[in-house]
Formats: sequence, structure tokens, C-alpha cells
Amino acid sequence: MPYKLFDISQLHLKPLAERQHDITRDVMIDPDAPTTFEYPSMDILADRIRAARERKSTVLWMLGAHVIRNGNGPTMIRLMKEGYVTHFAINGAGCIHDFELAMIGATTESVAKYISEGQFGLWTETGNINDAVKDGQKDGLGFGESVGRMIDRENFPYKENSLLWNAYKLQVPVTVHVGIGCDIIHEHPNVDGAAAGAATYTDFLIYGQSILNLEGGVFCNIGNAVMGPEIFLKALSMARNVAHQDGKKIANFTSAVFDLISLEGQDLFEAPPKHDPRFYFRPWKMILAQTVADGGQAYYIAGEHKYTVPALSKKIRNPQPPASR
Repeated sequence: MPYKLFDISQLHLKPLAERQHDITRDVMIDPDAPTTFEYPSMDILADRIRAARERKSTVLWMLGAHVIRNGNGPTMIRLMKEGYVTHFAINGAGCIHDFELAMIGATTESVAKYISEGQFGLWTETGNINDAVKDGQKDGLGFGESVGRMIDRENFPYKENSLLWNAYKLQVPVTVHVGIGCDIIHEHPNVDGAAAGAATYTDFLIYGQSILNLEGGVFCNIGNAVMGPEIFLKALSMARNVAHQDGKKIANFTSAVFDLISLEGQDLFEAPPKHDPRFYFRPWKMILAQTVADGGQAYYIAGEHKYTVPALSKKIRNPQPPASR
């Protein structure tokens, strides 16, 4: 091969104790705290999630990293424990934030500060995720379960609010979907690209198995604008391929997108035309339009995740009588 490779053994890593953290565990939201957030489709979405639990259909939440950074861990853990969400899926950044919060009670660094110093992401203890994945992959574990196992075995001091640790103990899938080069742990000298790829592919297959049971279920994409819709699209195609061979369908399900931009006044069931820049907002095109075109229903909730997730949880767990709506 004529191309030179970057020698990652030259890198100088520093301990996390020297990093300035932008977020601490004080951000965690009390699941019992009052919330005033309202959105028109929130009640019916909560109804669908309760109904899916009754029929034992999949309720899968695909998360962006900000959902965890906003302190929603305790709220989502409660929903997982009570069987309202049967599968969480997160990206690599979400895994890192969950891991760091469990380990040191803090997470997140200033990109502007540390990229100038050539230190962004190069913190020794965060790279332990790579070791967790290598060890877990040898045992046939996926990415998420491998990291949850390390948090458990090493008894991280703040593990109670960790989505990965609670999922590991409850044996509920929290899958981690990474793109090599997207996450800071891929900078570290102890990374094994083959192991990371194998582990995240195992998680993709676990994800696909959950989608096989999506008929009558609910899929929520919360703050994941690119990877979430793309993975869902491929897994749904795989699941429908298998279902069709058995004369079955995966069409009658509910999907929802939680994001920040306003789509008020738009026909969400029609993807925007290709000349419209919003055509490239994948959650609208793929989740609200294309994947439910065969009979499902889709809803959009606009708002900050620190408000929307607790509000939905409240409505799921404490339904109001129809007359009061």
C-alpha cells in the first residue's frame, strides 16, 4: 500500500482530571419533577406507547447524544424498568457521555478550547470504552452491552443514572451505533477498528431483531438527525423482507420525531420536494413520510429534549381521562 498511515502511538493523552467539564451530574432531571411542556400530539403518542406495552410490541427510542447530556437518564431508566420502552439506541457520542457521567460524574469539553490545543478528545480514561468493546467482542457481545458490563464490573461511582448500566442489569437492549472516525475514542492508541466495527454491527442486528416486532409498536427518533433515520430505514427494510416471506406485514406502527426545528403548518406525511433544502432533513423524509406510507402514523414534537422527554414520560405513566384533554 503506497499510502502513509497516521501513527496514533505518537499522541499524548491527558487524564480526565485535567479537563474542564461543561456538564456535571447535577444536570440529571428528577423524573418526579413537575413539567408544563405541552404539544398537540403528545397525548396520543403516550396512548400508543401504553398500548404497545400491552400487546408486547417493540417500543424503540433512537437517541441523539444531547438527550443524555440534557439529563434525561433517570427518566428513561424508569420507562425502561417499567416496560414502556423495550429498546434504546444511541450513537457513539451518547455512549461516551453516559460512560463519563457514570465514571466521574461529569462530561463534555469545549471543542473551541481543546481543538486549538490539539487535545480535543484525547483523555485517557474515556478510551477505556475501547478496551470494554474489545473484551466484549471476544465474548460475542455488542457495543452497548460491552460498555454496560465494564461499568458494572468496575463499579463506577455514579452508575445509577447510567442508561447503559441499567440496561445491562435489566437485560434490555441499549445498542450503540458508531461510524468509525466520528467519535473521540477513535483517536486513541488503544482503539481496535475491527472490534468496534464487529461490536456495532452486532448491535445493528439486535436492533433489526427489535424492528421485527414493530407491528403495533412505536418508534421514536429523538434528536438524531442523520444516523437515526438511516439505520431505521435499513433495519425496517430487512425486517419487512423477512416478514413478507411469512405472509406478514410491518406497517401498522406509530413513529415520532422529536427535534428543535419547527414544521408547523407542513404536511408531514409528504416528503418535501427535492428542490427544498428541508428534503435533506432525514427525520421528516424518512420517518414521518416514507416508512409509514403503508399504513402507519407519524407525529412531530418540536422542543428542547430537557422538556419533551420528561413531559412524554409523565403522560405515559399518568394518563389523563379523555374528557380532560
